[in-house]
Amino acid sequence: MLKKIIYTDNAKTTIIIRLIVGVVFLSEGIQKFLLPAVRGAGRFEKIGLPSPEFLGSFVGFFEIACGALILLGLFTRLASLPLIAIMIVAFATTKSAVYVEQGFGELLHGSRTDWSMLLASIFLLIKGGGYWSFDNKWF
Repeated sequence: MLKKIIYTDNAKTTIIIRLIVGVVFLSEGIQKFLLPAVRGAGRFEKIGLPSPEFLGSFVGFFEIACGALILLGLFTRLASLPLIAIMIVAFATTKSAVYVEQGFGELLHGSRTDWSMLLASIFLLIKGGGYWSFDNKWF
């Protein structure tokens, strides 16, 4: 079962997607701890999420851990799942207000990075870590 979850193909270009997703989530997670008023608990409080102190640390931890795993290509498929969930929640909590207040055009413009991270994470869920990954070397 574990082998089936971790299995990946030998695509050498998957590392590009892994680097993008891994670096973005790792850096965002670190920022939630270094700049909590702007990127972590303060931001979550501003948009009305419950328990912003806990949630800021919780999300930051998963962004750091899963971002690092994706950079290594270790348990890539499993690591992409929390990141997909984070992006869906980000859309639901932050982008709906943009749509209501500023319209569809601003929603598309303001969510381009969110869409990129969501779709790239889904790609990694489907494809796995690729040729240059620990998933490929170990399994």
